[in-house]
Amino acid sequence: MQRKFPFEERYDLWRLATFIPNKDLPIHRWFYFKEGFSRDLVKLLCLEFSINDEKIVLDPFVGSGTTPLTCMELGIRSIGVDASPLAVMIASAKTRIYSPEDLANTLKELLSSDCIDFSGIDNLSTLTRHAFPPETLKLIMCLKNRINSLKNTDHRLFFTLCLMNSAMRSSYVEKDGSVIKIVKKRLPRLLPLFKKIASEMINDVREVKFKAGPSEIYLGDARRLEWIPDESIDSIITSPPYLNKIEYTEVYAVELDLFTHTRVTDLVRSYIGMTPRERASLMIEVGDLPDSAVAYLKDMEESLREMYRVLKMNGRAAIVVAGGVYPDRVVETDLLIAEMAEKIGFTVDKIRVINKRVATTGRIRRIGEARESIVYLTKH
Repeated sequence: MQRKFPFEERYDLWRLATFIPNKDLPIHRWFYFKEGFSRDLVKLLCLEFSINDEKIVLDPFVGSGTTPLTCMELGIRSIGVDASPLAVMIASAKTRIYSPEDLANTLKELLSSDCIDFSGIDNLSTLTRHAFPPETLKLIMCLKNRINSLKNTDHRLFFTLCLMNSAMRSSYVEKDGSVIKIVKKRLPRLLPLFKKIASEMINDVREVKFKAGPSEIYLGDARRLEWIPDESIDSIITSPPYLNKIEYTEVYAVELDLFTHTRVTDLVRSYIGMTPRERASLMIEVGDLPDSAVAYLKDMEESLREMYRVLKMNGRAAIVVAGGVYPDRVVETDLLIAEMAEKIGFTVDKIRVINKRVATTGRIRRIGEARESIVYLTKH
């Protein structure tokens, strides 16, 4: 595809588009989200967009909450939206304002008596039941039931995330790309691990001082943000799920089932059997792209329309995207999204390429390079 937009190569920034820098940061590290980007990237974009405490930032694909959490640290009001109940739970837990003393008291309350209520196990999927030793699963359900009975809704979020982290470390689950494997091995005991992780998270709360917040986090669809008024958002910083990458749902199947009562099949859209009319409804020419790519671009077109609607005039957007790799080609997602954005009414300021990798088929034949880029847009 011909490059009609300004390109900037900044491969020194590749690490910022990964979750790696967040692994050692208080609160950011509460959940390792491989698909996420870093606090440092959000800080850089806020600086580039001159976002101050009078502005509102939206992330319509909020994931684990890096954008709103960073905004709280910077003193900026923020809104996060995601279609995944798991992402909403995680982002919400990370963007509340807690009293560490109250959390410590609640932790003592949760661990103050023996576990007897194991209800809910029969409703779990076969995969989830096989993911834990039976006694561990009973303890998980007991703690989950106790946490759900807490009157403080913020504490319910906090300790649910504590329990999820503890449970997965006490499970047989091993994640390999989009594949979940059940590997029998020696596991840590759940209750001591839960207490340790909760205590570490409470210490993080003591360490971090927010300048704004809590953030507003909503379960919703980036293609339909009707509840956000027209021209009410100053800036958008986001990263949609990458093209033909669905492991971000599949790999969290156990967490979704255990803590949100959601099955992966409820979240993964089927691209099979798109009609010619559906393909032709896309606003840009896509030729013979696979149906999954066309469907993805249609979703992105609808999301871009909503971004355009909610942004104020002269509002800025930064969208982190990556090329899609198919057996016979690399789909240049950044260019296609930029082209759609321009047709909707955005000015494409530039496409900043921050990473690229060689794409092969069968690990033998080179078919191109897949770029990871930030698409910079302005509403004029």
